[in-house]
Amino acid sequence: MSNLDFLVFTLILLFIAFYGVYKNYQNKNLKSYILGDRSLSWSTIGLSVMATQASAITFISTPGQGYAEGMSFIQNYFGMPLALIVVSIFFIPRYYGSKVFTAYQYLEKRFDLKVRTLTSFFFLLQRGFQSGVTIYAPSIILTAVLGWELQPTVIFVGILVILYTVIGGSKAVSYTQKYQMYIILIGLVVSFYYLNSYIFDQITFSKSFEIIKMFNKNNAISFSFDPKEKYTLWTGLLGGFFLSLSYFGTDQSQVSRYINAKDQKESRIGLIFNAILKIPFQFLILYIGILLFVFYSVYQPPVNFNNSLIDYQSKNNPELLESVSKESKIIFEEKKELITDYKTDRNLLINKDKELAMSRKQLEIDALDSGFAYQRPETDFIFLHFILNYLPQGLIGLMIALILSAAMSSTSAEISALSAITTIDIYKRFIQKENNDKTDVLMSRIFTLFWGFISILVALFFAQQENLIESINIIASLLYGNVLGIFLIAFFLSKIKSNNVFFGSILSQFTVFIMYFVLGKTIGYLWFNLIGTVLTCLFSICLYYLANKK
Repeated sequence: MSNLDFLVFTLILLFIAFYGVYKNYQNKNLKSYILGDRSLSWSTIGLSVMATQASAITFISTPGQGYAEGMSFIQNYFGMPLALIVVSIFFIPRYYGSKVFTAYQYLEKRFDLKVRTLTSFFFLLQRGFQSGVTIYAPSIILTAVLGWELQPTVIFVGILVILYTVIGGSKAVSYTQKYQMYIILIGLVVSFYYLNSYIFDQITFSKSFEIIKMFNKNNAISFSFDPKEKYTLWTGLLGGFFLSLSYFGTDQSQVSRYINAKDQKESRIGLIFNAILKIPFQFLILYIGILLFVFYSVYQPPVNFNNSLIDYQSKNNPELLESVSKESKIIFEEKKELITDYKTDRNLLINKDKELAMSRKQLEIDALDSGFAYQRPETDFIFLHFILNYLPQGLIGLMIALILSAAMSSTSAEISALSAITTIDIYKRFIQKENNDKTDVLMSRIFTLFWGFISILVALFFAQQENLIESINIIASLLYGNVLGIFLIAFFLSKIKSNNVFFGSILSQFTVFIMYFVLGKTIGYLWFNLIGTVLTCLFSICLYYLANKK
């Protein structure tokens, strides 16, 4: 990365961090620090909610997902608009009517302290881990761009986020996310423009779309009922709906965004803003992945997108590296010739693509066999490779700032939410019940600092097994359904009592874990969110009737 790029991305990140501190550094009480005095407009709410979801994982893994599997992942979001409408109608009035700081305060009013504490524990468990994953993701970028090691990369990003989150609180998070979202949108448009420019220098628009169809990358909707298939219309509408309902309705990192609004109307408009724009936003990111596939069909791809693997082989098996490089180049030229023919033979092209993939795979198999720790999928490096090698100076810095801004955005929201839960649901409930504005804000800042360092530690020890975007959704699907079930019972089943929900949710969570480890390879992970929700409701209802029979 050039000095100009380094300057651009450094200035952008520092501006965002210090702007967040400037906007809300004087927090006089918990209402200001955690709720931002409930003064935010719908536009800030809308962009903040969207930015909380748009983590670095989104911009590292989602284009890779599009590159490898086409548009199928978009089906994950089909249930989101309906979920946001449900949240606007049923969840927002209850949170505002109860005048709560956290979503779980409501549960104590409806049930009792142990249900509130259990649900808070579930949140702290899954968000504490996920915040580490969202800090871990940017290490992929800086290790590749600056040659940094994992440890200093994680610590650098983590401390920068902790800085403005500790000082500025929830309002600082929302304000910084607003401008982070602007940077993200600009960066995506820039990427889209340059990808198309490069592609159209080699082939026409119709030919590029023909390639997309030939390799079945335009697979946006699948009507399959096969439970093994990860992404279908049904998993999106049902599993995606319940995942989104859990996330937006019960996750403090999102709830804290929209209960910061001036009133219920501003909250609802902010969420509907997301309901309208989220699917097109994700479509654009996935389509960039598909364009990357077309791009690397007409421009020579590296023998592996992970530079660390190439470096490893250049030291341990340079003969194989040279052999695979030469063979892959020859096969690629043959593939490109087939593509640029007026009438492309689909079968020949697909076979040639498989031949190229097999040739490149030799390098990875040999590296793994000889001890290379290939912890991150190659697809996580594809978009980054394009940014570093094909964008002009200055824009590279902008794109790196985009991805790091996304990391800071989602991580700051998670740390802020973890701090709010610890402060309100644990510290203020069990330790210090009397109000002391100065001490309360200080303790909340200390908890923010604590969770920031926990996130850094999780990131340092995190070893990824799946694509990052899938990892984050798998974690959510295993834990969110249970929490959503508790809230649905609280809202709609007034006869169900505290003990029923408490033991029902524990049984449900154990069942979900067991089912995942036994059936995880035969059932798409999105279904576990629906399973968890249903099991929590069923177990709680059954326990209620068993208790009444006695």
